Amino acid sequence: MRINVIGGGPAGLYFALLMKKADARHEIAVLERNRPDDTFGWGVVFSDQTLDNFRRADPETYQGITGNFIHWDDIDIHYRGEVVTAGGQGFCGIARKKLLHILQERALGLGVRVLFQADVEDEARYLDADLVVAADGIHSRVRQKYADVFQPELQRRKCRYIWLGTRKPFDAFTFYFEETPHGWFTAHCYPFDADTSTFIVECPEETWKRAGLEGATTETSVAFCESLFGKYLDGHRLMSNAGHRRGSEWLNFMRVHNDCWRNGKVVLMGDAAHTAHFSIGSGTKLAMEDAIGLAQALETRGSLSEALTAYEAERRLEVVRLQNAARNSMEWFENVARYAHLEPLQFGYSLLTRSQRISHENLRLRDRDYVERIETWLGERSGGLEKPVPPMFTPFRLRNMVLSNRVVVSPMSMYSAQDGTPDDFHLVHLGARAQGGAALVVTEMTDVSRDGRISPGCAGMYKDEHVVAWKRIVDFVHRHTPAKVCLQLGHAGPKGSTQLGWQDMDEPLPEGNWPLIAASPVAYGPRNQVPKPMDRSDMDRVKADYVRAARMAEQCGFDMLELHCAHGYLLSSFITPLMNRRGDEYGGSLENRLRYPLEVFCAVRAAWPQHKPMSVRISATDWVEGGITGEDSVLIARLFRDAGADLIDVSAGQTSRLAKPVYGRMFQTPFADRIRNDLGIATMAVGNIFEPDHVNSIIAAGRADLCALARPHLADPYWTLRAAAQLGHRDLPWPAQYLTSKSQLERNLQRAAQVAAAS
Repeated sequence: MRINVIGGGPAGLYFALLMKKADARHEIAVLERNRPDDTFGWGVVFSDQTLDNFRRADPETYQGITGNFIHWDDIDIHYRGEVVTAGGQGFCGIARKKLLHILQERALGLGVRVLFQADVEDEARYLDADLVVAADGIHSRVRQKYADVFQPELQRRKCRYIWLGTRKPFDAFTFYFEETPHGWFTAHCYPFDADTSTFIVECPEETWKRAGLEGATTETSVAFCESLFGKYLDGHRLMSNAGHRRGSEWLNFMRVHNDCWRNGKVVLMGDAAHTAHFSIGSGTKLAMEDAIGLAQALETRGSLSEALTAYEAERRLEVVRLQNAARNSMEWFENVARYAHLEPLQFGYSLLTRSQRISHENLRLRDRDYVERIETWLGERSGGLEKPVPPMFTPFRLRNMVLSNRVVVSPMSMYSAQDGTPDDFHLVHLGARAQGGAALVVTEMTDVSRDGRISPGCAGMYKDEHVVAWKRIVDFVHRHTPAKVCLQLGHAGPKGSTQLGWQDMDEPLPEGNWPLIAASPVAYGPRNQVPKPMDRSDMDRVKADYVRAARMAEQCGFDMLELHCAHGYLLSSFITPLMNRRGDEYGGSLENRLRYPLEVFCAVRAAWPQHKPMSVRISATDWVEGGITGEDSVLIARLFRDAGADLIDVSAGQTSRLAKPVYGRMFQTPFADRIRNDLGIATMAVGNIFEPDHVNSIIAAGRADLCALARPHLADPYWTLRAAAQLGHRDLPWPAQYLTSKSQLERNLQRAAQVAAAS
């Protein structure tokens, strides 16, 4: 096979040598437009797992790389005059130039033609081959040539960074955070040989401009960084290796994504196909693992087309996973000021877990002392506890309500009420989950009127019978468990009069539909009714329904109220521009669209006892272009906070059938994180939180104050008790009737953990 590789970086060289090693008959040329030693970066970091992949793919290259490695275990975080250290991290670094030399020599030794300063502008020059591999980086000319097929998405990010080096030796992956009158600057530093270290300086673009660095020369930029971080440099200088580059050394990271990686015999690899922010150190890893993946596909698949299809399918999943982690990490560094209020120990924990790849228990395996320090600090701060406690089992207070832990049973519609009246099913359902150890149980959305129900089976608070039924449930929870109970009040609006959840969900009833109201005459779907746009009399009537329901809730003894302003229901239909088309003072700007939801909130808050807390559930994004964004959610939360909300329950989406959610573990938590740390209001995270480790990581990092779990509680009402046993936390109260099973569960889980560790 004749193969042309465009780009002589690590990905292109590694792929070329792997293919030549596999079959010496391949005619392979690497065309690189730069000189052999031209490289922007200083050092490259690899993990042990990546090194194992290299060892299996080509032991000779592996030996060359590992023979030139420098290794370290710690992360040091310098913040506000303190140093937070976490050990057991296991990093390996190598000079980027050294890596390139190793790959160049190995490729040349195997017979690969490596051509430097090769012009690839001429399409005919590189297309004259059976396979063309575009490994020509972020600014790939090949990708640009076939953009109509690859459909690239290039996202210029918010920070500026400059990649420098220094002779100062580091024995840890070191972060320096410096606050200036212009804003925060961060330095990412790590060694890559015995004499030299990488020193990357990063800051938001606005900070960079305010500091006068726009248009600065290399010398001016280096001098600025030396002055800012001089107290850490121990007299060493900073160095630039960008002599061959044109323009400013301060760059914006470019996030690269392509809808397709192949076009006939042309295929993308490495940064031409995808990028991952340098803060997780996976860019070169991904590129070289692409090379392994493509080489293996070509050797094992029957045809070129099959091989390229398999390569993309197999690599895309890993790339998406790492790009999501890199996005989380990148956004953390773009918003350092958001976390500047955190104390150093928690600030460090937030940094260490920023990508969501490293969790609480993973950190414990790496450095038990560090994790116990954060657990002790959080326990003392939350409730005066004097020993390390898993963060999920620390108490939390809202007004006069004190929760014994941070686990919440999320509101889940059961579609099992009769004309709004909860029955024995609800007693058992909510009672069992309260017995299961969660500190707070939230009812399903309970509708303030008959025509405000989602379905005929939805619970309500609009008849005297409802008070009797709900009081029975609340009394049971209070009598038999330490849990608190929150009533979530709502009105279905345009999503009402639909079938039960296990039928044709969100679609109208086959018969017996009732009329709907909403902010505007916008149907939720093609089969749903077009609702009547609310006039002033409708708004007054519905607001009165909410107030009446709040007073009824107090008669029942509920500990807390939540106002449902999410998911496209009535109040949400005012907030999202996708459903609010009004031309009066309740439409238009976001502030106007919030007027009526805030009117309802203030009326309910006034009717609800002042010593009891009240929360608001919002959709932090519509997941639709032109809809609510994460930035909008901060303003929404701020206005509810200023009106008296104690907590924001941060959900997302479900406002439009056009939504394209980005799913994953804890996928909505970043919205709760942003609102909590930008506004200083308590938040509740929800969305694919299903392991104790998730809850502990979220709480310890200060990303949210409570975690709501839905489906895990459907599968296991005693999820929290099981989590306590799993984590060795013995202080969580069990129902006295079930105590005989407590020690057995603890023994069984401990034995299972020992077996897993031994294997």
